[in-house]
Amino acid sequence: MIWEAIQRAKSEKLNLDVVWLELANAYGSVPHEMIQLALRMYHVSKVIQVMLDDYFSGFRMRFSTKDYTTNWINLDVGIAMGCHNIPNTVHNGHRSHIEGSAGLANLGGGCSMPPLKAFIDDTTVICFKEDETRRMLTRLDVLTAWCRSEFKRKKSRSLSIRTGKVDEATTFQ
Repeated sequence: MIWEAIQRAKSEKLNLDVVWLELANAYGSVPHEMIQLALRMYHVSKVIQVMLDDYFSGFRMRFSTKDYTTNWINLDVGIAMGCHNIPNTVHNGHRSHIEGSAGLANLGGGCSMPPLKAFIDDTTVICFKEDETRRMLTRLDVLTAWCRSEFKRKKSRSLSIRTGKVDEATTFQ
């Protein structure tokens, strides 16, 4: 879909911004309160919400060395044993809330697509107006900071097309 959007922007001489982002530590950074918010947003039954809240509220740890042991510390972030379903639900649910800050990417010929594509720890922003792209990135930055995460800057990329041609002058951070 993304490749098709880029090809259409070039052939139809449209403007298009595509920003590829990768989350750092997507699975160890989800606050438990955010999990509960996502469960409510997806209308998960109260019984399941309570069960998961009980499960996550019991996470504690401590460190021991030869000479010293710390007190128990309650953990309020992280997913046990690498469970992929809950972080996907949380991140995708909150990303869908952000989509409201930009319209559909107009690809010409009556074809358009939502401005966000997300899968596990990868997110792609697709907008046809630079100000919408910047607004989406700002909102994503706020969300990831709230999740105690960040995007991997070295793995993130952007592509801007203006009137069908790659525009090296327009960049996003």
